[in-house]
Amino acid sequence: MHLAGSGRVIVQLSKELVEGQILCDNKGTRVAKVMELIGPIKRPFASATPLTNSINKFVGKQVFIFDQTTASKPKKFRRKRR
Repeated sequence: MHLAGSGRVIVQLSKELVEGQILCDNKGTRVAKVMELIGPIKRPFASATPLTNSINKFVGKQVFIFDQTTASKPKKFRRKRR
């Protein structure tokens, strides 16, 4: 992982991810959310939005996929009755 000038985190991937998945460290702390996949197919990268204010302490560390993602389930909205 390294921090880009835009404030996003760039992560080198070892296996395929889906946009919207959460990344965490080895202790289970949620670190970032994947926003887009970039780079070549053989060595892909992901651009992720940090979920913590202290993202600098995670730069250079290994991150993992958080199993329970809420991004895969769309929210349902109810219409107001008159």
